[in-house]
Amino acid sequence: MQHLQEIGTQQYAAPVPPMSNQQNFSRPPMMGQQNLSGSQMHSHLLPAQTMVHSQILSPPMIPSPHMSPRLSSGPVPHGQPPVGYHTQVTSSSNIILSQSGAGPYNSAPLLSAQAVASPTGPGLSQYESRQFAPPLSTAGQQSVTTPAGLSFPQARPTQYVQNAPPIPGQIMTNSGPPGPGLAQTGQRQYSSAPPLPGQALSSPLGINRMSPGSTPDYQPQSVYQQPGYHNQMDMYNSQRSPYQSNVTNTAGYQPGLPPQQARRLDPEQMPSPIQVIQDDQRTRGGVFITNQRGLVPPLVTTDFVTQDQGNASPRYIRSTMYIVPTTADIIKQTNVPFGLVVSPMARIVEGECEPPIVDMGEIGPVRCVRCKAYMSPFMQFIDAGRRFQCIFCKATTEVPSDYFQHLDHTGQRLDRYERPELMLGTFEYIATKDYCRANVFPKSPAIVFLIEVSYNTVKSGLVNLLCTEMKSIIKNLPVDVGQTKSNMKVGFITYNNTVHFYNINPRLAQPQMMVVGDIQDVFMPLRDGFLCDVEESETVIDSLMTQIPEIFADTRETETILAPVIQAGLEALKVSECAGKLLVFHSSLPIAEAPGKLKNRDDRKFLGTDKEKTVLVPQNNVYNNLGQECVGGGCSVDLFIFNNSYVDIATIGQICRLTGGEVYKYTYFQADIDGERLISDVINNISRPIAFDAVMRVRTSTGVRATDFHGHYFMSNTTDMELASIDCDKAIGIEIKHDDKLAEEEGVYVQVALLYTSCSGVRRLRIINLGLKTSSQMVELYRACDLDAIINFFSKQSIFKLLESTPKAVKDNLIARCANILAAYRKHCASPSSAGQLILPECMKLLPLYINCVLRSDAMSGGADMTIDDRSFVMQAVATMPVMTSVVYTYPRLLPLHDVDPQDMDLPPMLRCSIDKFTDDGAYLLENSIHMFLWLGMTLSSQWVQNVFGVPSVAQVDTDRTALPVLDTPLNNRIINIINRVRAERHRCMRLTIVRQREKLEMVLRHFLVEDRGNDGSPSYVDFLCHMHKEIRTLLSQ
Repeated sequence: MQHLQEIGTQQYAAPVPPMSNQQNFSRPPMMGQQNLSGSQMHSHLLPAQTMVHSQILSPPMIPSPHMSPRLSSGPVPHGQPPVGYHTQVTSSSNIILSQSGAGPYNSAPLLSAQAVASPTGPGLSQYESRQFAPPLSTAGQQSVTTPAGLSFPQARPTQYVQNAPPIPGQIMTNSGPPGPGLAQTGQRQYSSAPPLPGQALSSPLGINRMSPGSTPDYQPQSVYQQPGYHNQMDMYNSQRSPYQSNVTNTAGYQPGLPPQQARRLDPEQMPSPIQVIQDDQRTRGGVFITNQRGLVPPLVTTDFVTQDQGNASPRYIRSTMYIVPTTADIIKQTNVPFGLVVSPMARIVEGECEPPIVDMGEIGPVRCVRCKAYMSPFMQFIDAGRRFQCIFCKATTEVPSDYFQHLDHTGQRLDRYERPELMLGTFEYIATKDYCRANVFPKSPAIVFLIEVSYNTVKSGLVNLLCTEMKSIIKNLPVDVGQTKSNMKVGFITYNNTVHFYNINPRLAQPQMMVVGDIQDVFMPLRDGFLCDVEESETVIDSLMTQIPEIFADTRETETILAPVIQAGLEALKVSECAGKLLVFHSSLPIAEAPGKLKNRDDRKFLGTDKEKTVLVPQNNVYNNLGQECVGGGCSVDLFIFNNSYVDIATIGQICRLTGGEVYKYTYFQADIDGERLISDVINNISRPIAFDAVMRVRTSTGVRATDFHGHYFMSNTTDMELASIDCDKAIGIEIKHDDKLAEEEGVYVQVALLYTSCSGVRRLRIINLGLKTSSQMVELYRACDLDAIINFFSKQSIFKLLESTPKAVKDNLIARCANILAAYRKHCASPSSAGQLILPECMKLLPLYINCVLRSDAMSGGADMTIDDRSFVMQAVATMPVMTSVVYTYPRLLPLHDVDPQDMDLPPMLRCSIDKFTDDGAYLLENSIHMFLWLGMTLSSQWVQNVFGVPSVAQVDTDRTALPVLDTPLNNRIINIINRVRAERHRCMRLTIVRQREKLEMVLRHFLVEDRGNDGSPSYVDFLCHMHKEIRTLLSQ
């Protein structure tokens, strides 16, 4: 796969299930019921785990040239487990995958079916006909049985429609008026048409093809074609479908190939993330009240408003589990991680309030005398209010006389409702001098722009673009809540192989430039005039931005420095005695003779091997040491990289990792194409909620403690995370471990304290509290897990392990943990059942899907088909992702655009990430927070293309464009609004890549269709589910 070189939250609109292209005669599922759709028999949820069961036999469907073509999912029948597998749904908590002969009903294999109505079985409620395969014979007809007297809601009269088996290749339609639930005449199934005469089965450039005549048998000798997977020479590859055809195998799109034959397990029957998101929106959307300990929050994709009543909003902190086992042994048995994902500066949504500010004056925040925990709603006042008992360490502390208040008859303070620290899970204290560096209140932070003025950046138009747009950029400096004007100051530095400082003192008529040529020992030549107020120095700044492009217009410097210019920015902040952030705009590997000079070690063949960490770890300690020095000065660094070749992000990115910064990447930057995206990123970067010069500590109640931390920060001890800055788009993963056995009735309490300087220069403490329940019952743990947080935690943990271990070991660990989690549930929590059944707990039914997505992601498995810089970049991005971003990165969002209503205001419904959801006459938007694609089918309506692109056909669409043309049509405005809305939900402005069907970029898009088999041989969703089944059976047999 040829990777894109480019980069790319708010809540999702509640998505609706994807519509199938096949006729669908099924009724909607009931609450808690898994919808089994399409060509398979429907198993309905019955009381007391009673199952509805049928046997279906059908011949393979033979394609007809008259059928409408559908985007092929490839000749390899991926997603098919061996003969004899089907699913059953037995309860709202169990999804069962069983093998013929092993399950309780010894059912026959389920095969692909065509749309033919069938009479309901005896005892079935009068509802509607459903979709079945045409019978081979009378003996092969399906039979449906249900308990007598069972009734379904919204019953309808039964429609008996007797259809003869279809002629091979015939499109089945209903003759006569359709009955309730039946498709209208004219609706049809889609399959791939055979190739036209002379049409080549071509694959994109760079895609390996099998030799003609090779067979695409389903034999995943290694479910993942990479280290870390065991061979599966067992029941999962011991049988070959009699309906598999011998066709040329290629990883690319193959127009005209026949559809996959004889599916044993329809991916549509597998647990669907779309359905889970929709169900959670329906049942959990609205107001989420945090007045209960251990209450599992809604999914991050759900639109909800938090009402803080003692526990912090899940936007600030999420736990992987909300009922904590009382002993470490239970954690060890289940392998479910106990961790937190903390995003202390997260944005709120409309309807929520910013954390209130508490000013305690000279006495400062009230704290426990022993563990130093801050006052919270969990503290208990005793002795008539004169003392309080700490919920974290159980010590009692005298209440300061200025803070004393009497208690009511329930033991609560009379002023409880007047004090946020006694009522809310999240609030802020105004800090006293004791919490400041050298006991001196800080100044307002500053932002320094460091712009490379080499030949590359001048030629690409970067220098001119930044200088032209600087006036609009600096108008977006962050403003504290309740203020109308930013107090932050700005400064400017340019550099190539020397460093240039600029004096923008408002008293000057023209800016002054000072050059520091000694890059071995950079110093700050200015004491006044470097950092200035934007409004006061507006005229001077405008003049400077006009002059910089002119000064360096004819430069021929190609060798650049990097470490010395960052050192210069740090020195500038030190001289000004303030914290701040450096925005560095850099283009090439620093090869000039100076500190931080790097060698070119670009050798991508190491990626994906046990030696990959040799190119993914820093090549020297210069940038690590400089990063630590920056943290000490409260200086964070964000790198904007504009590379045309290798720049070693693995090394230079360390300064971002240690300071809480971030890397942005714009490969082959051209100002006219990428300029708008860059300016959008810069404005979002400097305007978002942010904390400067911060220290964060996590306190827990006795019996557990924080042990490991994953994110961008620096730690000089074992407890405090030092963050030169942390913004709303950063999250830190924290692992919690048991120290002792917990009391079942007491619970677990967590308090996160973030000491920071606000953008207005006020020293504050943000306190985030969370209470969790405890239980000695393992089943309670499985009922109160947050899968979104678990996947975020696993992703962060795995990224850092990759730098210490081998890819095989890291992937093996993830697979083993997934299998152990599900095996422990099966062994200790599920009802007894056949060993041939895969039972998934309700809150973790998507765990296999998400783990497979993590394993095949670029951050984990990027190999030689991507650059080392791309791999390092995406690894750093995942290491800091908040839960909302990691969800869409793990499972990308796919939206259909070809049938949107121009008058509608909502986003179109999400579709499952599979090639099966694409049609030749469709248009789809795919995004994962870093990449964004617009896929256009070759038979897309010419009217749609004309209204959106202003050209009559898909073939005439300019795929080099990164933005849609602005036309005066409602549909054009609607599509542009959808793209802009999706971009607005991400903190990076994703580059739009337009992909035409059957062109080489389609292979890049297909890499992100995570339910299908990967271009590199990585398993499909169904393949991986079968692999998990095998692993679980192995564990249970031990």
